[in-house]
Amino acid sequence: MGKEKNFEAPEIPDEEMTVTLDLDDGTSVTCAIVTILTIDKKDYIVLMPLTEEGKNEDGEVWFYRYFEDESDPDKEPSLEYIEDDEEYEAVADAFDEYLDNAEFDELIDGEE
Repeated sequence: MGKEKNFEAPEIPDEEMTVTLDLDDGTSVTCAIVTILTIDKKDYIVLMPLTEEGKNEDGEVWFYRYFEDESDPDKEPSLEYIEDDEEYEAVADAFDEYLDNAEFDELIDGEE
């Protein structure tokens, strides 16, 4: 399993996009796609594991490197574990910034 980080769970809209991951232990888990971040010209996906009821109660998110096949847009994207601690922390920091901006946008939208 990749490294995990806990955040205050962002609101996921009802029409959320999901992906099903096959884990090393043979189980599968459905995850909501929170966002895709680009850091140093590399893409990373932020996934929120969901219960069978479609909920995430602990705010846990998973980060993976994200690759799309540019020559075949219909091909499933690939995910890769982030092994390097510095790279992982850079993604976690970028996600913190994403959450801060999302919260700020919600405050601005709520004032209208």
